[in-house]
Amino acid sequence: MAQSRSKRVAEARNVWPREGHDPDSLAWGFAEHLKYSLGVDSYTSTQHDRYLSLAYTIRDRLIHQWIRTQQTHHKQKVKRAYYLSLEFLIGRSMGMNAINLRLDAALQQALDSLGYSWDEIREEEVDAGLGNGGLGRLAACFMESLATLDLPAFGYGLRYDYGIFRQAIDHGYQVEQPDDWLRRGNPWEIERPDRAPEVHFGGRVELFSERGRLQAHWVDTETVIGIAYDMPVVGYGGSTVNTLRLWSARAPEEFGFSEFNQGDYMQAVRSKVNAENLTKVLYPNDRLYLGKELRLRQQYFFVACSLWDILRRFKAESLPWDKLPEMAAVQLNDTHPSLAVPELMRVLLDQEGLEWDSAWEITVATLAYTNHTLMPEALEKWPVAMLEALLPRHLQIIYEINRRFLVRAAVCFPGDIARLQNVSVIEEGAEKQVRMANLAIIGSHSTNGVAELHTKLLQQRVVADFALIFPERFNNKTNGITQRRWLLKANPRLAALISEAIGDGWITDFAQIEKLKPYAGDPAFLESFGRVKQQAKLDLSGYLERLHG
Repeated sequence: MAQSRSKRVAEARNVWPREGHDPDSLAWGFAEHLKYSLGVDSYTSTQHDRYLSLAYTIRDRLIHQWIRTQQTHHKQKVKRAYYLSLEFLIGRSMGMNAINLRLDAALQQALDSLGYSWDEIREEEVDAGLGNGGLGRLAACFMESLATLDLPAFGYGLRYDYGIFRQAIDHGYQVEQPDDWLRRGNPWEIERPDRAPEVHFGGRVELFSERGRLQAHWVDTETVIGIAYDMPVVGYGGSTVNTLRLWSARAPEEFGFSEFNQGDYMQAVRSKVNAENLTKVLYPNDRLYLGKELRLRQQYFFVACSLWDILRRFKAESLPWDKLPEMAAVQLNDTHPSLAVPELMRVLLDQEGLEWDSAWEITVATLAYTNHTLMPEALEKWPVAMLEALLPRHLQIIYEINRRFLVRAAVCFPGDIARLQNVSVIEEGAEKQVRMANLAIIGSHSTNGVAELHTKLLQQRVVADFALIFPERFNNKTNGITQRRWLLKANPRLAALISEAIGDGWITDFAQIEKLKPYAGDPAFLESFGRVKQQAKLDLSGYLERLHG
């Protein structure tokens, strides 16, 4: 038996040993990573070593298909969906990647053969600190579903060093602790130091005339560098692996040597600290002015890096700019990425030399906006003074967008000053503010709510005047979840029971879950269902006992 197994392992080495999906290839890959990637063996390895080794083993198989996916998309010159979101609530990656690659059973066999537990090793992974709630959950589900449907897509977000917080209970009270989720590394990401756009803040705008056309130069700015980190997003079945690209902020110069030599040690690293603060924390406290400013910097940094990457990829195809909407669909998940409207206009106007009307037509046709709130007071706004200080060129463009839009709105609402004030991007008052939802609606070709009722209320109450001006732009996209993550992975016993009863078609077509209706009165099925629920309660009680005693 041992000789036969050794022979199979030796054969696996010769046939894609790093990508084989059988238990022997997986066991071999696991052992190889323990030895060569981590420098340990079965005697000296810790549980975290074993987690990393298993993650690298799964990642090898992801990367093989990831590269093939990107090659296919490039050769076929596909149109890509670009999903811009400040949150991606992806949770833990190991279990989801294993399920979607159809590797979970083989991995369990491989680890059993080596004397390790699949479930125990999986528990070593921490949740990614990239999202907080429904907004991020939706983004994570969309990315997984796009890959499952074999649709070319990129997700863009920020690589936060710390999540929103880690909750602990101390003597009955909630205690918030830093969520340092990256402290032991992230085996699912690959750093791309060659993807490093420069992002600018502050400075001033110089206007001058060139060939009868007004030109703008944004000068005397401070610069921050964006570094890309890529995470693979695999669809169910493993045929398509898309990319989640996260940006981390760096200073142009890591260290001020002259300041250090003069004994000013704090000043020597000040620019590094200031730059890296941009991606330090998910949702910095914005009750104070500096917190608000950091939040705005985060949003622009994320948008500028992402659009730089999207336009870099488009320009590599040597197509005219009016073809951009045919190659790129940029979805703004809530108003956090809405600075994409003036940023895309800035690039097209100031860097590419397009006329305003052409640039505006391209911008509107490329961008689309998802609204997440029905509360007017929760719609995002930024002080004009803050925008003027941080993004002076963008504020100029926003004012011009608003001026041209109000001319059109005045035709719809002649003499109705109250309505024109309501739809204006600029909110007048003691402190002038820029209404980001208004900007996103005006600057995109599609606005959707996330439930049928939500979309109706959006059109009838929250932005009713915009629905009158742009009736063709409003539509609904129901906020669904992926059943792979929230049933197949979250409750494997229930998933197995469902598949036993109606087949596994529901895994990629959730409408098939209706086939369960006849089982509502089936005593044998209900008895099995009760056992599944009972076992889930036992699992929870065991978990609570291990965690809290």
